[in-house]
Amino acid sequence: MEQLAWARALQGGGAISAAVSALLADLTRDDVRTKAMAMIGASIGLMFALSLVLGPFLNHAGGLTLIFAVMAALAVAGVWIVLFWTPPEPGAHATPQAAPGQLRGLLLSADLMRLNLGVFVLYAVQISTWVGLPFLLVQAGLPVSDHGWLYLPVVLMSFVVMGVTLFPMERKGRLRGLFLFSIALVMVVQMGFAHQSLGDVNWLTLGIWLFLFFCGFNVLEASQPSQASRLAPTAVRATVLGVYNTLQSLGIFAGGAVGGLLSKKIGVTGVFAINAALLAVWLLVAWGMRVAAVHRSPTATPTGSQPEGSQT
Repeated sequence: MEQLAWARALQGGGAISAAVSALLADLTRDDVRTKAMAMIGASIGLMFALSLVLGPFLNHAGGLTLIFAVMAALAVAGVWIVLFWTPPEPGAHATPQAAPGQLRGLLLSADLMRLNLGVFVLYAVQISTWVGLPFLLVQAGLPVSDHGWLYLPVVLMSFVVMGVTLFPMERKGRLRGLFLFSIALVMVVQMGFAHQSLGDVNWLTLGIWLFLFFCGFNVLEASQPSQASRLAPTAVRATVLGVYNTLQSLGIFAGGAVGGLLSKKIGVTGVFAINAALLAVWLLVAWGMRVAAVHRSPTATPTGSQPEGSQT
């Protein structure tokens, strides 16, 4: 366990989420950034579901050794993709580096603090949900080895919903309403999970609640980093996204550690109820949010400090 913890700390030291978000923000036009962020989020969600389907087969074929070997091979493939396939990042930004006082004021701005709180709550709720949900699915008669077959279609269907809601609503300037609705939807889902845990558990009902969870989660996961990148000046965008992704990682830690502790002390019903309360607080805080305007390019030709062909 100690070696595993040190290995995970080393892996997390790469801070890959912040680097990917900042690079993506530099390589995309403002009017397609949310879609690009959504594609990354979709790939993460899809691989999450696929891993739960493929994991039992890999475990049967070679145990944990094979699973970690596949992860290592994927990491090497990721390095190759960045080196030889990913477009080169733009040159040094013409904007001068922000002074420490300016950066501190930016990070403490109400709009960014709302987003940082939001990503912390979102991922804490997501991970703590997975503390209790597998238990409910087993109670409903679905073996652990079959959970991936429920997650995969649910995740794929939720991507379709995101595609027909998030992008059109953003183009029409209605992102704020969709954002607040998504928070409320995830909150209602947590209440639904809590209600299910009190009575007869049905895997089909849990699947419907899970589908609604991903519908709300996908919108929030894609729109928040896009908003953070728009609110930050170009010169400090990577720093702002680094802070944002740090709060995301802390939310993952809190969701796993605190969610596991609470499930022992008060049961999974209590975990879902506390999740709903956290989301209610986030909804109140986010109510006064300011949605950064999308700057649309008249053509697909790159502008500003970015070199020819650097934008996607």
